[in-house]
Amino acid sequence: MHDVARLAKVSRQTVSRAVNDKGEIDPGTKARVLEAARLLDYRPSRFARGLVRKGAVTVGLVIPDLMNPYFPEVAAGVLEAAEERGWQVVVCDTRSDGARECDALDVLSHQADAVVGYCLNPDAVLAKHLGGLPMVLLERGPEQTRFGAVGIDVAAGVEQGIEHLVRAGHRRIGMLDGTSPGVFGPRREAFLTQAGRHGLPVDAEWVVYCAEHSVAGGERGMDLLLDARPEVTAVFGFNDLIAVGAMRAARRRGLRLPDDMAVLGFDGLALGELVEPALTTLHLDKRRLGRLAVEQVARLRAGEEPLSGADAWVIPELVLRASA
Repeated sequence: MHDVARLAKVSRQTVSRAVNDKGEIDPGTKARVLEAARLLDYRPSRFARGLVRKGAVTVGLVIPDLMNPYFPEVAAGVLEAAEERGWQVVVCDTRSDGARECDALDVLSHQADAVVGYCLNPDAVLAKHLGGLPMVLLERGPEQTRFGAVGIDVAAGVEQGIEHLVRAGHRRIGMLDGTSPGVFGPRREAFLTQAGRHGLPVDAEWVVYCAEHSVAGGERGMDLLLDARPEVTAVFGFNDLIAVGAMRAARRRGLRLPDDMAVLGFDGLALGELVEPALTTLHLDKRRLGRLAVEQVARLRAGEEPLSGADAWVIPELVLRASA
């Protein structure tokens, strides 16, 4: 505000009147102030206003795909925790697109007091579009970002899952990954680490990328994996939807589950209990993930240190059903 006032050659009080659309200001002066604000990319911070003016807190929730049943469960946790505090939540669906993500943050920088979300862009890009708002990133560890964070201990979960498959006698285990080629995501990293730990014969052909995080994407990925490595007897899916697609593709080829092919998912969706056979999965407490994110926002707004260490992580738990 000081910089805008200096550029427009007016007082800070005049800047405040102009940006808050107060009537007691000359139209020409207001136009000059708003032009200076535009040139300097100045936006009033709702967070800063909230320090001096009490009112409802609004949290922006950035979700990559509301059609994926995983994310509404996380959103439910955010909504529950926010409602308990009397806060409001505004939801934006970015469709897993970095440009849409930036557009959403531009809007939320004017409408929200803090942002919680799944974001593709690096910290520097996010900061540019946040307008100074506090932010909590989901599924990034506290050491992986300069913002607040709630992480998932993927390594601990995958260790449980691969240990179970190996104990069941599987040595030829493939993976259907959802991380883009060239990006070494934590689920693939954990899978390869466990494959090495157990001495499994895994190379690049044992990991197939599924461009769509969906049942159809899992079907296509499983077909590619079985074409390349027909000797596979078990597969680890990036998420439950991909794992269900893998099951469909395996059964279409005449493979019996879990006798000929074991399938392990990751997420713990309610959907996994409805398919036949029921899906063995690494279950995440998704509502807790959302609630922890709101707790992080509350701490940031209060000027407290965010949760860290084990308190800022959610650990997957192996749920044994009939597919593996």
